[in-house]
Amino acid sequence: MFKKILIANRGEIACRVIRTAKKMGIATVAVYSDADRDAVHVEMADEAVHIGPPAAAESYLVADRIIQACKDTGAEAVHPGYGFLSERASFCAALEKEGIVFIGPKVKAIEAMGDKIESKKFANAAKVSTVPGYLGVIENADHAEKIADEIGYPVMIKASAGGGGKGMRIAWDRAEVRDGFDRARSEAKSSFGDDRVFIEKFVVEPRHIEIQVLADSHGNAIYLGERECSIQRRNQKVVEEAPSPFLDEKTRAAMGEQAVALARAVDYQSAGTVEFIVDKNKNFYFLEMNTRLQVEHPVTELITGVDLVEQMIRVAAGEKLAIVQKDVTLNGWAVESRLYAEDPYRNFLPSIGRLTRYRPPEEGKFGDVIVRNDTGVTEGSEISMFYDPMIAKLCTWAPTRAEAIDAMSEALDEFVVDGIEHNIPFLSALMQHPRWREGRLSTGFIAEEYPDGFAPIEPSADDKAVLAAIATAVEILRRDRLDRLTGRLAPHSGALKTEWVVKIDGDYLAVSIRDGMVSIPMEIDLSVEGGKPFTVTSEWRPGEAVWRGTVGGRSIAAQLRPLPNGLRIAWKGMSVNALTMLPRTAELERLMPVKLPPDTSKLLLCPMPGLVVSISVAEGQEVKAGETLAVVEAMKMENVLRAERDLTVAKLNAKPGDSLAVDAVIMEFA
Repeated sequence: MFKKILIANRGEIACRVIRTAKKMGIATVAVYSDADRDAVHVEMADEAVHIGPPAAAESYLVADRIIQACKDTGAEAVHPGYGFLSERASFCAALEKEGIVFIGPKVKAIEAMGDKIESKKFANAAKVSTVPGYLGVIENADHAEKIADEIGYPVMIKASAGGGGKGMRIAWDRAEVRDGFDRARSEAKSSFGDDRVFIEKFVVEPRHIEIQVLADSHGNAIYLGERECSIQRRNQKVVEEAPSPFLDEKTRAAMGEQAVALARAVDYQSAGTVEFIVDKNKNFYFLEMNTRLQVEHPVTELITGVDLVEQMIRVAAGEKLAIVQKDVTLNGWAVESRLYAEDPYRNFLPSIGRLTRYRPPEEGKFGDVIVRNDTGVTEGSEISMFYDPMIAKLCTWAPTRAEAIDAMSEALDEFVVDGIEHNIPFLSALMQHPRWREGRLSTGFIAEEYPDGFAPIEPSADDKAVLAAIATAVEILRRDRLDRLTGRLAPHSGALKTEWVVKIDGDYLAVSIRDGMVSIPMEIDLSVEGGKPFTVTSEWRPGEAVWRGTVGGRSIAAQLRPLPNGLRIAWKGMSVNALTMLPRTAELERLMPVKLPPDTSKLLLCPMPGLVVSISVAEGQEVKAGETLAVVEAMKMENVLRAERDLTVAKLNAKPGDSLAVDAVIMEFA
């Protein structure tokens, strides 16, 4: 077994590999760029080596610097994680030349399966079912249009060396083919240094289901069930689960056997994933093989009990697999939510900045539920514009799918992140969505269910009663605390008032306290809008970010953020402003004028922090609705900003190459 390994990656996956290496008694070496000097993975490793500037192309993608770090530290092997150099055959070959072990497959498998065009050809030769498409090199947009016409619409345009949703576009007609081809090539070159793309038929109402394979250097290969990865946005996975709620045993076995056959055909040696598109009739088509560890591997680990990172290390060290196919059993259900630094209320545009508060839910086994959080950040960490926007991967396991989803919902309610925008509100809302809970999924789920973007769930009357109860409990405890401050001339509130009014956004709800006293722990009986009284209990203390307790016997975890004279309460995808007042104060508050937001209709604002790639218009130019105004890049994704109406450009405030903050003015209109 290795004595020391180097992790050629950063963030969450670097931390994940380090944890298993430490469990195995293996020393670890981290590498880091200028932007990651104070990162968690650097702190966790036994040694750390600086490899360059923040841009990945000048640090994490420079193979020579990784190899030199191995030589300088005596690392015998390299685990590449995912992304960066994980599927680059030249890196694997360079390591072998230097006598350093690559913890992953051999060059042959990477070359055969790592390139999407070549992998399709190889799969066809191996009689693996594939999606109809054109696998040759596409020379230009005209060529792309001709190919798409022959295949039939819709088509998928994909970067040959792509991954993670980068360099991928769906085209429903000829016009979209040309624009999609240009954008896919540009993103592919920027992200992977390879601008080749291919085109294939886009399967309507598809599910994205993948098979985890594991193979050693002694001819043994097995599959460890499947993962359902259909909840995607812009072709990037958001929520995954294992097993799939769609597959039956027969289809699972057929897909697994085909995945193993493909792995054997390329002499695969490591953990790998064979991805399939599955239609509504359970017909499945080979999509690609990821010759690396997948982001979503924890859900497979939770239902099989197999540590995939450990198996990768053992296989790389020449050991035989300790398990055979008949030993693989799928136990219970696991769900993974990817927490991204993005603003769900601005169409999920990237967000960067420092994590002023980062409080994940407690990890461990709680009754029949397991909570796991794979992350590479901590409070005070900075989310950079240079790398992927993922903050953490929150996973829950339970005996059944419904229980795992409920556990995820509660864990998300307890996950506090401040300082940047993030997608926890969306993930929380998703866990309540009937279609998700019923398992009626496709890769178009988010686009179909949220066609106009995401907005907070509107609370029902019962939800408002719960929120009003929480707000009242917090306010009376706050006032009691003020009364106990040393040196006050007179009590702020005096005896406990029984009549209150809680303003939930624009609604005023009358709350009456029927019984109980202010204390920690608290137990009071109250009614909302004259309804049936119910009991509120909690051990919450002022200053805590999460209110935990029961309302009418129902267990509640809600996040609290202070506002002037009130609170912002986030719970199960709902986010409301709550102001708790005495009745007379409420009467006066109703008379206060409403401040209107400023008019920005004649401005193009930068929707997220990013780099201006191009400006497509000039001052004085007349533009029609839908035409491109500018392209802004953030976190390796290009975002096209288009005119929402016919207009005339009056002034340009930005130029290509400018780095802009959110809401910076790019241009003004007449």
